[in-house]
Amino acid sequence: MKTMEMVAPPEAATQKRTQHRAMLPVLGMTCASCASSVESLLITQRGVEKAAVNFASQTVTLTYAPDKVSLLHMQQVLQAAGFDLLIDTENATQQQEAAQQKHYRQLKRKTVWAAVLTLPVVVVGMFYMDMPYANWIMLVLSAPVIWLGRHFYSSAIRQARQARANMDTLVALSTGIAFLYSLFNTLFPHYLHSKGLHPHVYYESATVIIAFILLGKLLEERAKSSTSSAIRKLMGLQPKTVRLLENGTERTVPIATIKVGDLLVLRPGERVPVDGTVISGSSYVDESMISGEPVPVAKGKGSKVYAGTVNQKGRFSFQADKVGGETVLAQIIKMVQEAQGSKAPVQKLVDKIAGIFVPVVISIALLSFGAWLLLGEESSLTHALLAMVSVLVIACPCALGLATPTAIMVGVGKGAEHNILIKDAESLELGYRVNAVVLDKTGTITAGKPEVSNIGWFGEEHDRALHQSVLLAMEASSEHPLAEAIVAKLQDTSPPAALSHFESITGRGVVATYQGRVYLAGNRKLLAEHQVPVDRHLEDMANDWQEKAQTVIYFANHNGVLAVLSLADQVKPSSKLAIEALQKKDIELFMLTGDNVQTARAVAQEVGISHYRAELLPAGKAAFIQELQRRGKFVAMVGDGINDTHALAQADVSIAMGKGTDIAMDVAKITLMTSDLMMIPKTLALSHKTVRTIRQNLTWAFLYNVVGIPIAAGVLYPFTGFLLDPMLAGAAMALSSVSVVSNSLRLKSHRI
Repeated sequence: MKTMEMVAPPEAATQKRTQHRAMLPVLGMTCASCASSVESLLITQRGVEKAAVNFASQTVTLTYAPDKVSLLHMQQVLQAAGFDLLIDTENATQQQEAAQQKHYRQLKRKTVWAAVLTLPVVVVGMFYMDMPYANWIMLVLSAPVIWLGRHFYSSAIRQARQARANMDTLVALSTGIAFLYSLFNTLFPHYLHSKGLHPHVYYESATVIIAFILLGKLLEERAKSSTSSAIRKLMGLQPKTVRLLENGTERTVPIATIKVGDLLVLRPGERVPVDGTVISGSSYVDESMISGEPVPVAKGKGSKVYAGTVNQKGRFSFQADKVGGETVLAQIIKMVQEAQGSKAPVQKLVDKIAGIFVPVVISIALLSFGAWLLLGEESSLTHALLAMVSVLVIACPCALGLATPTAIMVGVGKGAEHNILIKDAESLELGYRVNAVVLDKTGTITAGKPEVSNIGWFGEEHDRALHQSVLLAMEASSEHPLAEAIVAKLQDTSPPAALSHFESITGRGVVATYQGRVYLAGNRKLLAEHQVPVDRHLEDMANDWQEKAQTVIYFANHNGVLAVLSLADQVKPSSKLAIEALQKKDIELFMLTGDNVQTARAVAQEVGISHYRAELLPAGKAAFIQELQRRGKFVAMVGDGINDTHALAQADVSIAMGKGTDIAMDVAKITLMTSDLMMIPKTLALSHKTVRTIRQNLTWAFLYNVVGIPIAAGVLYPFTGFLLDPMLAGAAMALSSVSVVSNSLRLKSHRI
């Protein structure tokens, strides 16, 4: 395998290096077929490897070679088809938001005026059709409504020039035919009279269809705006201005002007604007946005602070380390945006269906028209026209196009609210299938850093404070990794003693002198070398701790042992609860670690995991997951370190702990921004609820079309005499889209 990687063709490596990936906003898409058109237009351009359009988020994710195709060229291609691509990456999001707000205001005005003008048309057409000049009154009121819906016709013409069709084509054909037929009968009523037919008009159908579709679009825009609220909330965590310290003077400047290395000042109650390192001052910072932990974190000189977190009561200055798109907050926003814009596997199938859906519907409409003309008897032309228009209207593919992306967007946003960051839709869709979870030990099940588990003091009670001071001073001087844990345990008990001599002995411990007396802190070998006696009771206690995978430290002088301490990487309080919750869902649990067998056994027994593997190298972890997959398991891997990245990449669903390494979080498709393992069952529950919502949406969308199109074509007429009116078809079409989006929004209120 290594040889194959080393001898990869240089041209392949060059091609990989020159591939760029960008997620850009698209303007002008009004339906799922529009999204399909945009996607196919882009994918056919030379140099474009992938183009994935998300109708719900109005974005396209492009993978392209900039030396072969430019963003400007792709923008021009879409503009020629009636769409637009925002290629100003610095302000693309703001431009898209401004364009969407402008579009929403225009759509709202159009909808209101269409409804106002349509109401009297419906009243006249349904109840006063025989009044004098009724047709002329309806014509005068209907013409402005048709004008308000003119974008349907212009879009249909542009699509036709590209030999394409979309939802606008259906609307334009149905309302255009109904209006023109009615106009002809208004201007030339004697033509049908001469053939023994009544010159019916369908102004109310044409106007109601446009009014309902505009209303449906308005509700869709509002609903899609709601699904992106998580992004806006995250963006709102970063302040617009910062306090810059230059030459001892503070001044307020826009955050966009800050550069790496600038010195900034933060006052109580303010949000941290960029990632940085504290230079002076101290405070407590609420980092729950990142860690999920409610307790504020103490910050002093050298501490790291992160954009979006909230300063509590203190004031401090810090140096900017990461600004703009490099901050932790910006990466979180980018991750959520990419996830909301990514496609679930089921959506790719839906897109293919939507792409051929419109031509098929037009064919069915024409067949319905022809069948009614040939087989119908009296009023066959009227029935043929009604059937064709109803089929064109009721078959709007918007519900189908919105079914998956709206559920994904809400699901990703729901996850972000609970500190679950989902990188792509595939992970969210596949999570519910997981039946085996593999957990790393250190940093995942355990806290990842040693703490003092037990401490037993011996000797005279009145000497306890002195001994604590000496031990604290010795460990504070030690560079051993475990010394920090002992210092943390003792630092609040008494001040450190002033040692006159200190010596560190590698592999043994430390020796120090205080007030002429020699003290030892280390392992059993150090005591043996200095001939310090250890009684049987102490040895039994130490052996008992060691069997539980704890490290034992002796503290003594030449008279004997003064204290025995045990240290261990503590199991997180939530680990056992999370493992029990997963086991109740019939999910098989495995623990993998590079640690020794004794430690692995002790941790596995404590949390209730039956299956564990110890002393594994990174490749061994990945191989174990492969073995599970060969046995038919759908595996989720949870880890936090560089040594877990191979296994994370191998797993079907990969989850990284937010306090782990950047590399692990880059590889994993899901990141938990908290150390709480209870987020794992919550993540799987979120996947289950999202997939259930997608299935409900797709079932409704397909069922709606399967049932609605035949009824619109008139299959019930020979049996019941019922022929669907086009304006009822328009209402049903709008209702289907709104119901799908509303069902997706229900996810917001679900508990996970």
